[in-house]
Amino acid sequence: MRSTKVETNMYEDQYIAVNDLTIRYQDSGGAGEVVLFTHGIGGSLEIWSEQISALAEHYRVIVWDLPGHGLSGFNQHYYHVAKFAQFAWAFLATLRIEKVNLAGNSMGAAISIHMLGQQSTRVNKIALLNSASLGREAPLPFRLMNLPLLGSLMARPNQMAVDQQIDAIFLDSAAVSAQLKAVIKRNVMRQGAQQAFLATLRNMTTCRGQTSGLVNESQKILAATKVPVLFIHGRQDAVIPCAHSQAAQPITPHARLEVFENCGHTPQVEAPHKTNRLLTEFFA
Repeated sequence: MRSTKVETNMYEDQYIAVNDLTIRYQDSGGAGEVVLFTHGIGGSLEIWSEQISALAEHYRVIVWDLPGHGLSGFNQHYYHVAKFAQFAWAFLATLRIEKVNLAGNSMGAAISIHMLGQQSTRVNKIALLNSASLGREAPLPFRLMNLPLLGSLMARPNQMAVDQQIDAIFLDSAAVSAQLKAVIKRNVMRQGAQQAFLATLRNMTTCRGQTSGLVNESQKILAATKVPVLFIHGRQDAVIPCAHSQAAQPITPHARLEVFENCGHTPQVEAPHKTNRLLTEFFA
């Protein structure tokens, strides 16, 4: 596997007040259709660095840090998939954006699905990379974090938490660049970040797995949608089983599925060229 590369300084960080929070984002600008990229739990906008640089030739690409993530502000009122989706629409309204294409990875894909459910007429197309909320299965550490004392212990900010995240989301952690590892460490070690992570996780999962209400709602939204949907999933994902996307694609009208071999939880980082080609063609 090639070494991952993240060009964090290609576009400058910008900050904007949305409701009661300061949100960090990057915006490629331009007159093309807007594509909003949303990262997963515990992540940040840097996970999309390969996409903002590649797709900006054709689209206005916006990447952002969710509330309680990256370098955005904290407010646990928003640490729920449906509320993140509502906040995302408020973020776009603040930027005066009406119509949008959506792309999300893991929890970011679940948020994108709920954005579609909340304001479907504003969504052109949606790409879901290793989407959460499509099935009940969840990794054992996530389920154990729902236990009061053990969960708090497991979520402590330390190097072990950094290493565990890297090992979980990438198939080949040895190929992850030092730059991206530094971003992940910053995210984990930031004061308040692990409390936000734990609160968000517990709103999505129980000791038995992803909550049935969240899964049922996501499946209902996809089954009813009229917009084109692209599922992408790494075959060797250790966080979200590839079977979730494989089961969701047939119940989703106007949907296609691309399974990446030798790929884990983050196709946009582990197979950026293939991901960028698919996204560019799909959103065209």
